[in-house]
Amino acid sequence: MTKPMKIDFVSDVSCPWCVIGLGGLEEALARVGDLVDATITFQPFELNPGMPPEGQNLREHVFEKYGATPEQSAANREQIRARAAEVGFTIATTPESRIYNTFDAHRLLHWAGLEGRQLPLKHALFEAYFTRGENPSDHEVLVAAAERAGLDPVAARDVLTSDRFAGHIRSLERQWYEAGISSVPAVIINEKYLISGGQPAAAFERALRTIAAES
Repeated sequence: MTKPMKIDFVSDVSCPWCVIGLGGLEEALARVGDLVDATITFQPFELNPGMPPEGQNLREHVFEKYGATPEQSAANREQIRARAAEVGFTIATTPESRIYNTFDAHRLLHWAGLEGRQLPLKHALFEAYFTRGENPSDHEVLVAAAERAGLDPVAARDVLTSDRFAGHIRSLERQWYEAGISSVPAVIINEKYLISGGQPAAAFERALRTIAAES
């Protein structure tokens, strides 16, 4: 018997472990097949809400935020690149890549959810930032990603040039923070079960089967 499952995927479009976690979740859902009828909603989380429009060099940012040496940063990037490749995603960041503000990307994702195209846009935004090296705060980049995701680019631009959904996104971000979410990805299933981090498909599959059996 197919079990309906509500999945809130709290994440940022500039979070590499969110790429890995989404890939693992999608593979797990494919493995469980008709056992689960999942509805995934992407919820906003900004890793760097105070990031200015011009962004910051990735190497400098990682050192300031985590104290990581260049050698540690390189090792971390290689680990992330390898894990992403396992789920079929190419991460092409370098020490000279930049971190950007993602607030408008979250506004656009919310709109895409209303249009029924949130998942394709999430994939397009991940690709724009991690594979293409584009700036996810740039409205031209965001409109192009929306078009690749099958959305109306004119409507997407209208969202971005207005302040639509800004208050709602801020409210959602506060809601998840007050719920105890301080790192991403955070995957909440049926508003009850939390799976943290970029887990592999096997871990998600075990959780999905266990939750389906209990529901």
